[in-house]
Amino acid sequence: MSNLYKVVFVLGPPGSGKGTQCALIQKNFGLVHLSAGDLLREEQESKSQYGQLIAEHIRNGTIVPVAITCALLENAMKASGDCAGFLIDGFPRNQDNLDGWQKNMADKVDVKFTLYLSCKVDVCVSRCLNRKQGRADDNEESLRKRIHTYNTQTYPIIEYYEKLGLVREVATCRDTDEVYTDIEKIFKEAGF
Repeated sequence: MSNLYKVVFVLGPPGSGKGTQCALIQKNFGLVHLSAGDLLREEQESKSQYGQLIAEHIRNGTIVPVAITCALLENAMKASGDCAGFLIDGFPRNQDNLDGWQKNMADKVDVKFTLYLSCKVDVCVSRCLNRKQGRADDNEESLRKRIHTYNTQTYPIIEYYEKLGLVREVATCRDTDEVYTDIEKIFKEAGF
């Protein structure tokens, strides 16, 4: 098992603080933060063969085909070299993602747990609209679609991992430092 990539999935609604908390975990525990969304946006901007398809999915708030996302994640893991493990932010987002991950990556990774960042929808929407990151999908229409997608497709994945005893939930409608204190305990208990 030691040659497998250690993975922690980080899931939660848009604006729940995944990127903020992953940056803190990466800094303090040496795990590499891989944002599925950032990898997809970078691929889109690179004008690759997948760029236009990815752009269409991002614009519509729908989920990019799993083969593309898994390939981007695996390439990023290989490129990261030796590290304590990986925080995979925003993936798997639906049953197809989970099935594709298990088909393509199950023999290459050791999933330690899923960090579920829970937060009220109104707080998430406010955060997204005020974060000023210039993201094309940080507008009310796209956010409604993204939240619907999260509720109908991603939340069942959290429930799946919960049944396996692999979910660590942290409420994120609080101060960033308070949230991180709880997350830090979880990672220490997991041996990171």
